[in-house]
Amino acid sequence: MLLRLLLLICALHCEPAEPLPRPVLRASPSKPIEGNPMRLTCEMQLLPQKPHVWKPQFYFYRDEQMLGSGPRTSPELWIPAVWSKDSGFYWCQAKTLTHGVTRTSLRSQIHVQRVPVSDVSLETQPPGRWAMEGDKLVLICSVASGTGDITFFWYRGALGLKLAAKTQRSLVAEHEIASVQQRDAEQYYCAADNGHGPSLSGLISITVRSPVSNPVLTVKASRAQPVVGDVVELHCEALRGSPPILYQLYHEDVILRNSSAPSGGGVSFNLSLTVEHSGNYSCDADNGRHAQRSEVVTLDVTVPDGNGSDHLTSGIIEGLLGSFGLVIAMALIFGCWLKRKIGRHSAADPLRSPDIPVLQQSNYLNSPDSVQTQTFYENVNVVSGDNRDKVYSLVYHTQQEREPVVGHPRHLFQTEKGTYHRCGL
Repeated sequence: MLLRLLLLICALHCEPAEPLPRPVLRASPSKPIEGNPMRLTCEMQLLPQKPHVWKPQFYFYRDEQMLGSGPRTSPELWIPAVWSKDSGFYWCQAKTLTHGVTRTSLRSQIHVQRVPVSDVSLETQPPGRWAMEGDKLVLICSVASGTGDITFFWYRGALGLKLAAKTQRSLVAEHEIASVQQRDAEQYYCAADNGHGPSLSGLISITVRSPVSNPVLTVKASRAQPVVGDVVELHCEALRGSPPILYQLYHEDVILRNSSAPSGGGVSFNLSLTVEHSGNYSCDADNGRHAQRSEVVTLDVTVPDGNGSDHLTSGIIEGLLGSFGLVIAMALIFGCWLKRKIGRHSAADPLRSPDIPVLQQSNYLNSPDSVQTQTFYENVNVVSGDNRDKVYSLVYHTQQEREPVVGHPRHLFQTEKGTYHRCGL
């Protein structure tokens, strides 16, 4: 009985006859990739008939550095992510608590594989590769794949003026231009490198747009006081701002119409006026940042009365009469010119037909032989140099006795056949 008790005490406190087996370290996966997790296991073949004898604690090491927070009862160590700097020699230890026995595994070299960067691209925020002058512009450089610490570079212009560099363990990096100006309208590209050599993005062009100024609204009408039925033009134009510009016309703060100016400049809105068009008008211009409003313009539309119509009618009639009077005056001038020309031809060419009787009375109304005249009309054939007959009407007077008249003499001329009126201009 006493012998059994001694054997039991020795089993608990004395070193067992069988030695503690050497542990084996295993890594899963055996060839880890940067950024991925890895599991380490310290395996031991314990005696199944005496599991209570060992109860070891486990320690994990990389090179000479202990991993984790210290000893653990579990033979496994979980590492969430490994990087290229984590490459090295790994090993583990198992220690018994009761007998202070330590067993160390063989060392295993683990190389953490790095994935080179690929598919580098450059984008902007705001999107669309443009920014409004004075706004913030963010250049976003990204890679589709790549592990470890990646160094990002940003360049401006085709010649590659270096703007900035940033190293981080990420697939995306950003460079910010706090207040973009017109000089920042350029071509940009970026590069990324994680130790396998830089990989470049493509070139992108950044456009810097100018915000619109407050537009100016003008009203163009055919008269100072527009009336119902008139057509007026309301022209809205922002003197500064990059196209395209969207314009909106407001009537009493309600949108009436809108129009776009793709190439800049202003737009016009034509209105056929009714009484309802009276009121306040304004317009705004917007090219993507903030809409700018013009000052208010008031339009007063009146209804025409009957007097206006009468004045219009009388004006038309006066215009027509003036035109007819001009035509008549020109006709009289032409007639006098024609008579003068006839007189010259008659004096030069003695051939006339028929003959006109000779009048012997005085040529002047205030002559001593005051007589009363009678008027006669007769056609005269004049033979010109080209032997073509022309017919003219001649007017001559016979005089009868009358009282003398004091004043200017009439313009008459004397021929062998009679006395004729002379037309003077």
